[in-house]
Amino acid sequence: MSDRLFFVIPCYNEQEVLPETAKRLERKATGLIAAGRISPESRIVFVNDGSTDGTWEMIKKLHAGNPLFSGVNLSRNRGHQNALLAGLLTVRPYADVTISMDADLQDDIDASDEMLSKYYEGVDIVYGVRKARGTDTFFKRTTAQCFYRLMNFMGARTIYNHADYRLMSRRALDGLNEFGEVNLFLRGIVPMIGYPSDVVYYERDKRFAGESKYPFGKMLAFAMEGITSLSTRPIQMITGLGCVIFLVSLLILAYSLARHAMGSTVAGWTFLAVSIWAIGGLILLSLGIIGEYIGKIYLETKARPRFIVEQFLDREHGTREGRA
Repeated sequence: MSDRLFFVIPCYNEQEVLPETAKRLERKATGLIAAGRISPESRIVFVNDGSTDGTWEMIKKLHAGNPLFSGVNLSRNRGHQNALLAGLLTVRPYADVTISMDADLQDDIDASDEMLSKYYEGVDIVYGVRKARGTDTFFKRTTAQCFYRLMNFMGARTIYNHADYRLMSRRALDGLNEFGEVNLFLRGIVPMIGYPSDVVYYERDKRFAGESKYPFGKMLAFAMEGITSLSTRPIQMITGLGCVIFLVSLLILAYSLARHAMGSTVAGWTFLAVSIWAIGGLILLSLGIIGEYIGKIYLETKARPRFIVEQFLDREHGTREGRA
């Protein structure tokens, strides 16, 4: 018997694109079921992340009209990563394998065929990776490349040009469930699970409708979240910078003593002012980075739920609520 595949699609204010997304996913799922590649008990699960438009009402209508569609409604907006995790962990007891993707139709749905082939060959995690960024603007392409390079340089290991389009087996989901941190960066956590993994390359399209949920400011904050959640390298860099400044201060001291012994008087007011401002700025920057880590420790110790599921719509498994 074929395995049960659950597509998990986080949604935030996606009413413009949701009808087309549902139509394409339904066509793909029914085709896979007809071909015997997945079980008829497979589902397409839309996760409503506290949308303020008609997204949840549309999800409920889709569910009422076709049992293939399911819905997870979060109690409030928790952000893309938490919404994705909520969907994955909600369906974990019922799915043999999941494929997560965004609702904007930029990811190539047909790449899921190759993902499934690799899964049936024994691969637990399959990453969807973009072949190129030809559809991006120069600014978007440059900032995205800087994002991945910065993440890897800072010690947060990620898959280059991979977002959140991925296949995960039940075993991989069980491994993901063991990570209990509140500060989530799934692109870095999933590779830490281990288990056999592989990559599927695909061409990424332009967004079908609506606006991007990741402008430059959010992308920058996302990078900072990933770095501070997965790596202590920034703190190590502060230590290294402190050592460098200490060595420079010794050189300046030696230079000043030598000039004094030679009877020379150096005005040095500009040099002194610049040094004070530079060191003061570095101190404030260092305190900010350390404060970021302390803030994360504070949130982790509170053990607040990462999400609260207000409603899970599924005809076979019933409506239920939950939290994690």
